[in-house]
Amino acid sequence: MKDDGFRNKTIGQLKASLRAIKMITIALTSVITLLLSMAIYGMVTKEDTGTSVALFVVGVSCGGILPLQFMLMKRIKSKLASRE
Repeated sequence: MKDDGFRNKTIGQLKASLRAIKMITIALTSVITLLLSMAIYGMVTKEDTGTSVALFVVGVSCGGILPLQFMLMKRIKSKLASRE
């Protein structure tokens, strides 16, 4: 496994990183939810659904980032737990 760089960070830096990743994840989740809801609304109400389908694909593709964020948060939490 590659070096994750957590070894060189203090507990305070790890907590700050965890807090920043949580905020980014919340913002990303809300933007993806908004994007997907707009795309579904566009597909249901409009006859020309080309743009809506493209927005839907972008939203689903961006959703692939969320598991990576959750795994990173889990690694930071486990590193914090092992240090305390």
